[in-house]
Amino acid sequence: MTYLEIKLLSINDVKEFVTMATLCPFDTDLISGRYTVDAKSIMGIFSIVPSESLKLAIYAEPEECADFTAAVLGKFGV
Repeated sequence: MTYLEIKLLSINDVKEFVTMATLCPFDTDLISGRYTVDAKSIMGIFSIVPSESLKLAIYAEPEECADFTAAVLGKFGV
């Protein structure tokens, strides 16, 4: 499992992130405090506070998801 810290500051960020996550073949979750939502669910992300720092959990080994991790960190990394 891999964890990243990201920020989604606008509605467009959320839409772009969900598009990226949907193309990822691994399961992904976003964690905000005690809440965990499916990172591929735009409604789930809007149910938490996306402007706060979020923890992205990727259920894959780091070497398996290196391309996705680099893309997410390049666009949304804290």
